[in-house]
Amino acid sequence: MNRNDLFDRNRLSISPLGEREHDLDIKIIKALKNDVCKEPKLKKIVQRIKSAKEKKAAVIMIAGAHLFRSGVQRYVIDMMERGMITLFATNGAGIIHDFEFSLIGATTESVAKYISEGRFGLWKETGSINDFVNDGAKQNLGLGEAIGKAINEGDFPYKETSLFATAYRLGIPATVHVGIGYDIVHEHPNCNGAAYGQTSYTDFLRFAKEIENLEGGVVMNFGSSVMGPEVYLKALAMARNVAHNQKREICSFSTLVCDLVSLDGDHRSEPPKDDPAYYFRPWKTMLARTVADGGESFYLQGRHENTIPQLWHALTG
Repeated sequence: MNRNDLFDRNRLSISPLGEREHDLDIKIIKALKNDVCKEPKLKKIVQRIKSAKEKKAAVIMIAGAHLFRSGVQRYVIDMMERGMITLFATNGAGIIHDFEFSLIGATTESVAKYISEGRFGLWKETGSINDFVNDGAKQNLGLGEAIGKAINEGDFPYKETSLFATAYRLGIPATVHVGIGYDIVHEHPNCNGAAYGQTSYTDFLRFAKEIENLEGGVVMNFGSSVMGPEVYLKALAMARNVAHNQKREICSFSTLVCDLVSLDGDHRSEPPKDDPAYYFRPWKTMLARTVADGGESFYLQGRHENTIPQLWHALTG
């Protein structure tokens, strides 16, 4: 193989979404349901969120793509509309689920089935995400903004379920932090790596700008084990660098991590390197290291379909 040889994407066969068997449909998206928050940690975070809103400080929600699969979109949308979230951040898979739900009311395919057939991810309509990203790059938009604009202004029958369309409508930054080759849309012939790099880097700078306003604020992470902690860490380094030069501090803020991992002991203390938990980035980054200078952190083990509604109940109750 010559080192200059590249895979020719024009040889690919792209199938319509109508031929795909979907694992999830629009019925998974839950209606808002009044209840009582029974989790003390979430009640404390709600106090911090309301205080941050009064101070006009940042309230950032970071999420892995499984949040979209858990059907809690309406809870997050309502929090956005109430002004309780100032920035929403996710990865590249998040926009795919959001886009597909908005377009066809269904998402998610059987990896085992379609990887065997050589069809995994190669769906025509989903590939149009790349066209919106390419257009967004030409307009100097961020990646999340480009997708939100396309869904908000386009013919999407279920756009009321879209976090990105909602964020665009409300003027809230919704940032998308991609890794090239991570997502099915990167398989398609119309994928332009430069456009993804430009639009996602714009989103990173927007994220970093919001972190500059984190003093007295809140950062929440729902299920992002790598992307969220790493993007947050670098953005905080940038924001603290500038704040130091301006004789300011970004130290007094709260972090919340909600995940499935069982954390033993004091989560504010970093686990030792010989402990596998050391490599669980939300712990050492979000719960220990970055709040060591005056912040506070909370950890709640649970599924998104339970923790997100509980947070909403505490906010609205």
